[in-house]
Amino acid sequence: MSEGLADIHPKLQGLIPIAKGIAETFGKYCEVAVHDLRNPETSLIYVAGSITNRKKGAPITNIVLENIRKYGHECRDLIGYKNVTKDGRLLKSSTIFTRDSDGKIIGCLCINYDITELLIHKGHIEEFTSFGEEFQTSNESELFASDITEVLDAMINQVINNIGIPVAMMQKEDKIQVVRELDLKGVFMIKGAVDKVAVMLGVSRYTIYNYLEEDRSNRVHNII
Repeated sequence: MSEGLADIHPKLQGLIPIAKGIAETFGKYCEVAVHDLRNPETSLIYVAGSITNRKKGAPITNIVLENIRKYGHECRDLIGYKNVTKDGRLLKSSTIFTRDSDGKIIGCLCINYDITELLIHKGHIEEFTSFGEEFQTSNESELFASDITEVLDAMINQVINNIGIPVAMMQKEDKIQVVRELDLKGVFMIKGAVDKVAVMLGVSRYTIYNYLEEDRSNRVHNII
């Protein structure tokens, strides 16, 4: 048995390689400590990392003491709570308790991760990835097509799908709604759009012109 481990409970000894492995996995911003809570005044028996600058023999923290005092051996693990170091760094911390064969808490594994720089970058990322206010709730995507036919097909299909009625079952009012939506999207600014819409709705191009005229007139007079 390694020097210094003879008086450590076997379950706490088993936490030491785990603590070492976690700290090495997550790097310099991570600190993992093992505490023997049978001696709260000098509970720290192992620490990997130096986020809090504590050494072996340091006492248990007030948070752990308060929770054990409140809940006793029924105390639940403390996962993902906020911590602040003496020099103002923000930590995300977790404390996982270890119990003996009688179910009594004898120690804990404590993880402290310095998220200070992550929060700074989070603000930068959120600002950079946010969209203009008028586009926040939009579900439409810009169509990067290779030809105008692809754009027309996509826009017409999108409007028809949004109506939610198969073309074969559409009434005149439904088809006028399709034409209205397409008109508002600027589809009829594209050459050949009237013929394309007429084919997809199963009507004549003159019917599309009539739908457009009727709908635009109604909108001018605020009928719709």
